Amino acid sequence: MTSGPDPVVPVDPLTGFVTGGHRLPREFYAGDTLAVARAMLGKLLVHRSPEGIAAGRIVETEAYIGPGDRGAHSYGGRRTGRTEVMFGPPGMAYVYLVYGIHYCFNAVTAEAGRPEAVLVRSIEPVLGQELMARRRSRAVPVRALGNGPGKLCLALGIDGSLSGADLEGDELYLTDDGQAVPDTRVRTTPRINLGYAGPDRDLPWRFVIDGHPCLSAR
Repeated sequence: MTSGPDPVVPVDPLTGFVTGGHRLPREFYAGDTLAVARAMLGKLLVHRSPEGIAAGRIVETEAYIGPGDRGAHSYGGRRTGRTEVMFGPPGMAYVYLVYGIHYCFNAVTAEAGRPEAVLVRSIEPVLGQELMARRRSRAVPVRALGNGPGKLCLALGIDGSLSGADLEGDELYLTDDGQAVPDTRVRTTPRINLGYAGPDRDLPWRFVIDGHPCLSAR
């Protein structure tokens, strides 16, 4: 793996919390889902586990807007054991398995009863890079440790046991360390791999930091 020292992301040595910023409150996730997807760019996704702490800066998201969105798991009001967390309060983790092997992390958004969420598609590793590399179990450049939804979950140690976790809690959360992403650096595109979603596959609900080296591959 091509690697250097972790970028400076301050961590309290006693609590293990990322410091120098503030954890995002529930109100952040309660807004319009498209606005939340945009606002999540540049925020840190942090997971504290018994193995250690790892974090990545979010560089790519996708919005999924409930019963009217053919790309969403909750399309048509579908309510299952897996999707139940989407119908609850905002600011909860929705983690699901795809292809039987890859987990994907979403933040539940909008008000309770509106099953909407934002998928985190890619991160820039900023803390715990060596731990991420061990979890990936393969030699890859740092930029490729989390450049896809399944890759980032593996690198951060996020699995199905964290679905339903409160993002205001101490284990899995988003934090704002003041690294704002200006609108001039944001690009929107259709979401990826939604051939089954009919005309909704073309909706420009994917948000990326334009030109970032850690964006996912199609």
